[in-house]
Parts: sequence; C-alpha cells; structure tokens
Amino acid sequence: MTELYPKEVIKHFKNPKNVGVIKNADGVGKVGNIVCGDVMWLYIKVKRDKGGEERISDVKFQTFGCIVAIAVSSMLTEIVKNKTIEEAIKITKEDILKRAGKLPPIKIHCSVLAADALHEAIYDYFKKNNRKIPEELEREHKRIKYDLEILTKRHKEYVALEKNILEK
Repeated sequence: MTELYPKEVIKHFKNPKNVGVIKNADGVGKVGNIVCGDVMWLYIKVKRDKGGEERISDVKFQTFGCIVAIAVSSMLTEIVKNKTIEEAIKITKEDILKRAGKLPPIKIHCSVLAADALHEAIYDYFKKNNRKIPEELEREHKRIKYDLEILTKRHKEYVALEKNILEK
C-alpha cells in the first residue's frame, strides 16, 4: 500500500483530520462517483472576520470510499479552513492533486470528488443565504446533482437484484 500512494496520502488516510459532522452547518455538500461508488459529505461553517469577509471557520467531512477518497477529503479540510468564500470557490481538483502528490491514474477521480464536495457546500451556503450563485457554480451543481441521481438509481437497482438473488 505505501508504495502505491504518496506519503501525504498515507498520512491523511491513517490519521484523517476534521472527520465528522457540523450540526447546523452553513453549507453541506454531498457528492458521489457513479463509477466507483465513493460518497462524500462536506460540512462548512462560515463566519465574518474583523474585516467583514466571510471565512470558512470550520469544516468537517464524512467519506465512504477508498484510501485516496478519505485522504483527499482530509487534505481538503486543511486547505479550505480559514479561507474566504471567494478563495475557497476557486479551489480545483488540480490544487488537491498537488497536495496529494502523484496518484495512480485510476485514483485521480477522488480529487474531483473532493473539489465537487467543496463547491456543493458553497452552493448550499449561497442558496440558504439567498445569494446570487455564480454561473460556473450553477453548472457544476447541475452536473453533480445528475451524477448523484444516477448513483442513487444504480444503488436501488443493485439492492433489488441482490434481494431477488437471495430470495431464490
């Protein structure tokens, strides 16, 4: 395992940071990957700083997924904590990949999942506060929502199939 993944990934997998749920979160992002089945929730709390800027004061995650999905979730929380909303919205999968190090190509999608979770949490924050949602964020939200619908449908089909097999 340690030869397949960079040290930073192993470190965050073995000792993930900011795991859990924020009750009464200001924004919640839920994302899933239709190929591998990983699911991630990201919770943010936003506070105004002394200068009046909105900052992510707390962030937590819950991830059902592989080593890399858990590790990049943890890394993301460290990247976004204390960032302004404007800074956080600009975080991309490439930023997460830089932090993670060289991943096997089949695991790169995990960084996309983490970036999507962050953007969904910000989208949710904007929506809850009746804020204008940037066009790019709106497009991402529609794509993510579609992916989650497919993931949910496939899961229901799998459960039904499994039930039929067990009943025979």
